[in-house]
Amino acid sequence: MLSTSHPGADIGFRVVHTNAGMTVHLASTRRASTRRVGTAAVVRGSVPAARLSAVVPAARLSAVVLAASLLLTGCAAGAAGVVEPGGPAAEATGKAQVADASQSPSPVASPVASPDDGPVEGPDDDLDLTAHSTSDPASPWVVVNKHTPLDPVGYEPDLVTVRGYLVRPDAAPDLTALLDAAAADGVHLTLRSAFRGYPKQAAVYEGWVAQLGPHQADAVSARPGHSEHQTGVAVDVGSSTRSACDFERCFADTVEGRWVAEHAADHGFLVRYTPENREVTGYAPEAWHLRWVGRDLAEYMRAADVTTLEEVFDLPGGGYDS
Repeated sequence: MLSTSHPGADIGFRVVHTNAGMTVHLASTRRASTRRVGTAAVVRGSVPAARLSAVVPAARLSAVVLAASLLLTGCAAGAAGVVEPGGPAAEATGKAQVADASQSPSPVASPVASPDDGPVEGPDDDLDLTAHSTSDPASPWVVVNKHTPLDPVGYEPDLVTVRGYLVRPDAAPDLTALLDAAAADGVHLTLRSAFRGYPKQAAVYEGWVAQLGPHQADAVSARPGHSEHQTGVAVDVGSSTRSACDFERCFADTVEGRWVAEHAADHGFLVRYTPENREVTGYAPEAWHLRWVGRDLAEYMRAADVTTLEEVFDLPGGGYDS
């Protein structure tokens, strides 16, 4: 049997260790209080003129004993004499390091957890929606739709290359991060389209008109001057597992399409055209069309459960006037 005493000004603490277990005795003249840390209740203070005794088997030494002993000056060295290294007590306290018994006792910080700081704050619900212009084509929040064309209509931004495609410099880091994050998850997105200038968009639109007629073409393609691709902050992504679904509705059901729907906002992008917002955007769903707006706005919209820029900024949407 080993016996170790730890007297203090207000607390008396004695540990008796035998083959059967460990007995802890606490005595004090101050008022007792307890605080719960994890699943263990730690005693702070004690009952006036009272004694607390608890028998704890050595094989299941609780964090309570170690926490109580460490509250007292010099107890770390004494505890080293009764706690088996690497035993359950070390695991119960997060594998805490105990001072070597040969060292001189020194003050030890209390292991009792500090009060909670309160809940972690969520996304910034007070985002300043006037921070960027919705009409300046160089703005990250520019809104381009069937009612609000680019001004000037022939606008061309500065551009850099990401994976062989041209995008605006402010969108490039987040686009790279999105592609890298997908790859880290085992999802290999491809880029199929990015910046398209006015002449290229005119050719694309006319091709759809020739194939579908003007009315149907307007549902799937933007008229020149009305395309997000002309801003340099929109891209079309593709599937490496089902490439036949690129630019098709079935892209939404691919591994890549599902990943984008879940994670695009993490990197500052919106899936701009969805089945649910078709009446607002004026376009058929395009699960592959991603519009960069920056991480702050993307997270704000996700938290608010809003999918369109028109709703966020209270701007007109829907079809062309004529």
